[in-house]
Amino acid sequence: MSKTDNTTSNITFEDFKAEVLNDYKIAITSRECSLLGRREVLTGKAKFGIFGDGKEVPQLAMAKAFKNGDFRSGYYRDQTFMMAIGELTIQQFFAGLYGHTDIIEEPMSAGRQMGGHFATHSLQEDGTWKNLTKQKNSSSDISPTAGQMPRLLGLAQASKIYRNVEGINTEKFSVEGNEIAWGTIGNASTSEGLFFETINAAGVLQVPMVMSVWDDEYGISVHARHQTTKENISEILKGFQRDENSNGYEIFTINGWDYPNLVDVYQRASSVARKEHCPVLIHVKELTQPQGHSTSGSHERYKSKDRLAWEVEYDCVAKMREWMINNNIFTAEEAATIDKDIKKQVREGKKAAWNAFIKPLLNEQTEAVSIINQVAESSTNKTFIQKLATELASKDEPIRKEILVATRKTLRYVINEESDAKNNLINWINNYKATIQPKYSSHLYTEQNKTEDISEVAPEYSSDSDMVDARVILRDNFDAIFTKYPEALIFGEDAGHIGDVNQGLEGLQEKFGELRVSDTGIREATILGQGLGMAMRGLRPIAEIQYLDYILYALQIMSDDLATLHYRTQGKQKAPLIVRTRGHRLEGVWHSGSQMGGLIHLLRGIHILVPRNMTKAAGFYNTLLASDEPALVVECLNGYRLKEKMPNNLGEFKTPIGVVETIKEGSDITLVSYGSTLRIVEESAKELAQVGIDVEVIDIQSLLPFDINHDIVKSIQKTNRLLVIDEDVPGGASAFILQEILENQNAYRFLDSKPHTLTAKQHRPAYGTDGDYFSKPSAEDIFEKVYAIMNEANPKQYPELM
Repeated sequence: MSKTDNTTSNITFEDFKAEVLNDYKIAITSRECSLLGRREVLTGKAKFGIFGDGKEVPQLAMAKAFKNGDFRSGYYRDQTFMMAIGELTIQQFFAGLYGHTDIIEEPMSAGRQMGGHFATHSLQEDGTWKNLTKQKNSSSDISPTAGQMPRLLGLAQASKIYRNVEGINTEKFSVEGNEIAWGTIGNASTSEGLFFETINAAGVLQVPMVMSVWDDEYGISVHARHQTTKENISEILKGFQRDENSNGYEIFTINGWDYPNLVDVYQRASSVARKEHCPVLIHVKELTQPQGHSTSGSHERYKSKDRLAWEVEYDCVAKMREWMINNNIFTAEEAATIDKDIKKQVREGKKAAWNAFIKPLLNEQTEAVSIINQVAESSTNKTFIQKLATELASKDEPIRKEILVATRKTLRYVINEESDAKNNLINWINNYKATIQPKYSSHLYTEQNKTEDISEVAPEYSSDSDMVDARVILRDNFDAIFTKYPEALIFGEDAGHIGDVNQGLEGLQEKFGELRVSDTGIREATILGQGLGMAMRGLRPIAEIQYLDYILYALQIMSDDLATLHYRTQGKQKAPLIVRTRGHRLEGVWHSGSQMGGLIHLLRGIHILVPRNMTKAAGFYNTLLASDEPALVVECLNGYRLKEKMPNNLGEFKTPIGVVETIKEGSDITLVSYGSTLRIVEESAKELAQVGIDVEVIDIQSLLPFDINHDIVKSIQKTNRLLVIDEDVPGGASAFILQEILENQNAYRFLDSKPHTLTAKQHRPAYGTDGDYFSKPSAEDIFEKVYAIMNEANPKQYPELM
């Protein structure tokens, strides 16, 4: 099976015939993989299957228009396309179905995603960029419906930036901005808000995006009449069609079984998008789903007999075969011979994939059985242990869970025994886990150019350094960043013309241009998607979400896509996106958010940074731009007008990530907090000193990663007491912080008093100064909490306050 060629003009009939025959072979290969893949699931060799049968022919047409440097952002039906561009073989298809954990055998995700989730490799072994202009690229798929849409916008916008912004080193990323971002989606998923948000944003931005809707009239079992107004997505998007007076889309509709016209439409769409940077929508209708949605059920349950009969007649592969026979490309007999040969190739590819998958497991099984038997020979529980070995040895198709279950249970039978065999078993289990666990857990964060490895560079001051509004430090540091990094850009609501709502970008759009300092619409999910897609293509975007409360609009994409990208590709793709926002304390329910507990739990894979002032925030931006990892930076919403000293080394000083800072030393109790609350803690520390309580104050600065040097436990070893102050809800970030300190740092060993937390109330903060006072920790709350802890420890020295 060879990949499809880009269609060219002025070819001979024989060349044309060869190209069409190759396309047909790819379609049949893909179809046979789907059919045999379903059987592999139903016989138990694979866990779940979701396939691209019924969508083969339009994907061939799309592949013919897809060029080196282009990017795909699609979903789990696109196996034919991946085969057609030469990025998916039969053996790799089945390796994905089996969940092979070898990235060479299963290059899409090394078994971390179910089959049907496709990707290409953007990174070299050392984590540096490959030349993306020399290969066909696919961003890594995710399962959530329409989740691919926001990323698609950014992948397309990158071409606009590369075409129009001077000074960027484009060598590995773009050829004059000619690359297209190709999106695919099922018709039912166009009901998602992310689809409409992205479609609107792409029309506004005028980016080279070609969006294909594979329409088979169903979303699992639910018909289009329940999904889409008028049952027709292109019909209801007609208002997006561009005309001579306004920008918009080019919109095409085409039947999914019409091979020659599909090829023509995709060539026309490619030309428009590539040359004019105009987005295109292709509504591919009359597609089928011969095996239903997935291996979890049968479509005979919800489709009528008439519909099923129609699907047989209008199956796109059958119609392509019919067209080829009618146009003398092959005979029915020749077609049957091709089909038969490909069936054999698919069976052989499946067998090779299974053998490659099962071989290391059988070897591991053999090792485990041998070592269990060795333990049995010297144990008083020989009979029970031999039973475990026999049961494990009987597995014809062992899995790693079964291997570890048997060996770990063996260890229980020799708890009270000592032998060389037992020690060998312990070593084997530890070595096995050390070898195997990374196959499932590595690359949550980058393993090269880590942010934690970047050393601190302190802000430098002179004797005459000015005290300025803190927002001026941010503004001037961003100025230095955009001067130093031509590939850096920032965008968000009000970020451009007025320089953000707090003037941290004042005047920068005028200096650096509208493409690098940009306003956006009110659409947080696609702001995040812009940044994600552009970061995947080598730019250094800073996506601004105006308030922390509104990050919830973008949270799914941050959690499902950005946070998992490096992990789900086993380090083969990255998106070093910086998300800038502001929060903690200001006014009312929607502008005082500090939902850090939720973010900590949902955003593993992204650094979460909580600077207490704007100098610290600026230092974080400088550190992040020197590294390769995504991060969320939460600036203090009530800190922009406070005075800070202006550093001399703007753009160069760096706040260390994962490192706490002791901002006041003390001996009686350790107070741990972050963000806006630090100022209140510092105020309380002065008041507590007046009654003889000497507190140590530590600024966490970085929630993810957390205190990598374990400095907090060193403080507790001195003070023997701990209070965590957090303006999140009870059990929010404070619970995470306590676990890190008590469990991971083992600080419980040094505590003379119960560890305490002081948090906000369970509700959102109420409006006004009094609302803040009665909703979040106050200086009085902190004073009284600390005093009560000291009263319990020494009531004579600290008599009861109230």
